[in-house]
Amino acid sequence: MAYRLLADVTVAVHLAFLLYVTFGGFLAWRWPRTLALHVVAVVWGFATVLAGFDCPLTDLENWARRRAGMAGLPPSGFIDHYLTGVIYPDSAVGLVRAAVAVTIVVSWFGWWLRRRRVTRVASRLTRQ
Repeated sequence: MAYRLLADVTVAVHLAFLLYVTFGGFLAWRWPRTLALHVVAVVWGFATVLAGFDCPLTDLENWARRRAGMAGLPPSGFIDHYLTGVIYPDSAVGLVRAAVAVTIVVSWFGWWLRRRRVTRVASRLTRQ
């Protein structure tokens, strides 16, 4: 029972991480200091997808599933098991990856614009 729960919690954390990689740059608009954490998450996320690094969350889920007497994830991993073919079709993988990349770039560009504006306003206030 505990291992099954750990596997389920790991799935939820994994999904939250993917959402953070995709949309976390927008959180940095409100909390600018979180951008560095988002950059690290994006680098790690892209490294696992594009370079094929093993994700520790996938390893943890597989371990918990096997301890619970369940089958592990397929070798293709978390995204292929839970998202590809379920949330979007197999044929859209490239489009989804591009959409995630564009979302990240837009969020970072928006962060830069907001920081630039804040800096300009602050410099005007100090001149007065």
